[in-house]
Amino acid sequence: MKTIKGPAVFLAQFMGDTAPFNSLDGLCKWASDLGYKGIQIPTWETRLIDIDKAAESKTYCDELKGKINSYGLEITELSTHLQGQLVAVHPAYDIMFDGFAPDKVKNNPKARTEWAVQTVKNAAIASKHLGLNAHATFSGSLLWHTMHPWPQRPPGLVEMGFEELAKRWLPILDVYDENGVDVCYEIHPGEDLHDGDTFERFLKATGNHKRVNILYDPSHFVLQQLDYLAYIDHYHEFIKSFHVKDSEFNPTGKKGAFGGYNNWVDRAGRYRSLGDGQIDFKTIFSKLTQYECDVWAVMEWECCIKSPEQGAKEGAIFINNHIIEATEKAFDDFAGADIDKEKLKRILGIE
Repeated sequence: MKTIKGPAVFLAQFMGDTAPFNSLDGLCKWASDLGYKGIQIPTWETRLIDIDKAAESKTYCDELKGKINSYGLEITELSTHLQGQLVAVHPAYDIMFDGFAPDKVKNNPKARTEWAVQTVKNAAIASKHLGLNAHATFSGSLLWHTMHPWPQRPPGLVEMGFEELAKRWLPILDVYDENGVDVCYEIHPGEDLHDGDTFERFLKATGNHKRVNILYDPSHFVLQQLDYLAYIDHYHEFIKSFHVKDSEFNPTGKKGAFGGYNNWVDRAGRYRSLGDGQIDFKTIFSKLTQYECDVWAVMEWECCIKSPEQGAKEGAIFINNHIIEATEKAFDDFAGADIDKEKLKRILGIE
């Protein structure tokens, strides 16, 4: 078995305009002081990393890694969640998703997609330069607006959607393969990869590309009422990244899974700080350890009630208390002995 690494923290939701949240040094010291051992870096935050320069310069990456290591931290993964989202955007979402793109490609979906594809490719090379073997991202979505089949989906629509999604990602996946890095898609509502069936559709559409893997975040499965523990049993061989985020689902006579267009705090399904939701993390950590999933336990804060500062402080302790030091010894080893075939025959009553 393999011991999960951690605790680590995804920095995306902690960025701000005031110290210590406005610089890499400030965030590293803050995270280290809280007891974190790793950071997951959002590559769209230029105050943390210049992803294009990281792809061009190994020296830049060595210096960046050295700075982070000086605080007793490691980089767990780079993240291109926002850029990955822009690899596949349905036109209905163009205006809203333009906010994720640089000004030079806004109002130009074709240029935006080309920029997103190149940026995600650059993250593969940067990951190799940094000595990383896993990368966190979103798949994007061409089909999400048809999630509830009304009006009825015409035959072949879903198949064509996944063929196109795979077509866009295959050149990216090949770059990751060349650089020895796994692409870990966060299985997430709003993405075409949002559960087990859709992951399998995409995997098949890519010809079972070996770099297609999973960022496992159970909070998204609670909101879908999907069995997040059985999910590990089905897909543990693909889980190469792990977000530790809590959530809860409290339906009423007025709202359920779709949430009634309410703000997060008023939805039936909502994200919570670690330990405040309904997720059975003891079993999750046990399963991931048992299945030898080589992952960092990365805290992601998205609570609709608790402050990010309190969530981060409690999150490091929470993860530390759940990491299992994998045993290298069986509890009944004392009864073991060399194989004695004659003795075995006597025990079995075999002549």
